[in-house]
Amino acid sequence: MSRRVVVTGLGLITPLGQRVDAFWRRLLAGESGISLIEAFDVSDYGVRIAGEIKDFDPTAYISKREARHQDRFSQMAVAAAMGAVDDSGLDLVNLADPFRAGVIVGSGIGGLSEFEEQHTRLLEKGAMRVSPFMIPKLMINAAAGQISIQYQIRGPNAGVANACASANNAIGQAFWTILGDEADIMIAGGAEAACTPLGLAGFCTNRALSTRNDDPPGASRPFDRDRDGFVLGEGAGIAVLEEYEHAKARGARIYAEVIGFGMSGDGNHIVQPDPEGRGAAAAMRKMLADAHASPEVVDYINAHGTGTPLGDMAEAKAIRDVFGSHADTIAVSSTKSSVGHLLGASGGVEFVAMTLAIRDQVAPPTINLEHPDPACDLNHVALAPREMPIACAASNSFGFGGHNACLLIRKI
Repeated sequence: MSRRVVVTGLGLITPLGQRVDAFWRRLLAGESGISLIEAFDVSDYGVRIAGEIKDFDPTAYISKREARHQDRFSQMAVAAAMGAVDDSGLDLVNLADPFRAGVIVGSGIGGLSEFEEQHTRLLEKGAMRVSPFMIPKLMINAAAGQISIQYQIRGPNAGVANACASANNAIGQAFWTILGDEADIMIAGGAEAACTPLGLAGFCTNRALSTRNDDPPGASRPFDRDRDGFVLGEGAGIAVLEEYEHAKARGARIYAEVIGFGMSGDGNHIVQPDPEGRGAAAAMRKMLADAHASPEVVDYINAHGTGTPLGDMAEAKAIRDVFGSHADTIAVSSTKSSVGHLLGASGGVEFVAMTLAIRDQVAPPTINLEHPDPACDLNHVALAPREMPIACAASNSFGFGGHNACLLIRKI
């Protein structure tokens, strides 16, 4: 009997809320989580806005001692995972076989704040004052490791570092892991906390960010004619994936079924997408092939849609290339308009959003899409949510390095 994979738990930490219900309510209301940065002095920066989470308290989820031993990105990953596991109703600590449950979590950058702090300590106090916890805190696989330790699960465990495609890659690999009978339960998604002095400086000099400092809520404008770059964000998005019969046997509430995953490389430029969107199109085609699905089954796409001039055009071309005339009927939106670009966490949060879109049969909006760019000619869900039948939804994530990862889920 072929195995199937379903979504049974969702959790997140975002600029729009740290609970799934609050995030979803605010997303559908068209609210923005973008604001002026308060965590550090940005007076010398060309960009002073971000999707900054101002009220995250890791000790609401883990002990003070555990929190001291984790970087912010890992703390948020653990918090989001705890929300997802609670939502699933699973008792992971008392599993009959802890080797049948695993974790795959991605991050584009990992423990950047820890790196900055310890580098400052090295320069000011000397080598022997650097923390012995530096490496375990900053390594990208720390998030997956800490989640597995939290629940004492011993199945497949990995950290993924594919820039902004990291979370989709993690969820896709978790999906394949269950299909391959290597596990029955997988915790998967992404986490990122790069809203730091060095992180912001790097993206500022890279000229990738919006400079709309006088209008933070209106700064993230995917597919809009007046977009001028993405807005840096932070957070985590985690899902519990489970083998269908396993979930059904315990009476689990099932959100949706994961049916396809595809990935590719642009082979074009370290930060710029293939302008023709060929790599993105290849990933979407592989996603459909993996699901044995035709393009016509897709009703909604949660686009990568960062708000960069080149990236949005390339994605629009790729969608047109793959779906042809059916692209006129596929609803397309970018939740980055509301929370910013969470880099390696973005796919995890967007996976939560498209899963809820299927649950509630409503496509979330792209806020700030006041003047759609003719070069991004798609069926945009602009400014307000759209109630509509959604039997099948896709999520696109594309990252620096030319990494492309696309996921497909369906109503069950």
